[in-house]
Amino acid sequence: MEPLMHMLEWLLENLVELATILLELFGISVLVATAFKSFWMWIHNDRNHVRLVLAQGIALGLEFKLGGEVLRTVVVRDWQELGILGAIIVLRAILTFVIHWEIKNEKKELEMENQRRQE
Repeated sequence: MEPLMHMLEWLLENLVELATILLELFGISVLVATAFKSFWMWIHNDRNHVRLVLAQGIALGLEFKLGGEVLRTVVVRDWQELGILGAIIVLRAILTFVIHWEIKNEKKELEMENQRRQE
């Protein structure tokens, strides 16, 4: 029975590591793609929506990265590592909250600007 448990533990660790790497890769890909898209918009003078697009991309990228960190907690071995992961999760959650707040404010500003143009 013990060899089976070791094999299952090894399988779980490797699956979690692979999933974590994929989630972080997705997050980085979203961040890089959003940065290029925003820069392209800025160059072509579509500056009204650049901040909104960039904030939404950063928020989505952070969500993927946060998912990877949460998944990583499955294979934590000691309390110190859990504390470090917990701090990273809290910081990323705070960043995500602040970015979502910024997105909401940016949308309100764009709506007000559009209303002023229509008047």
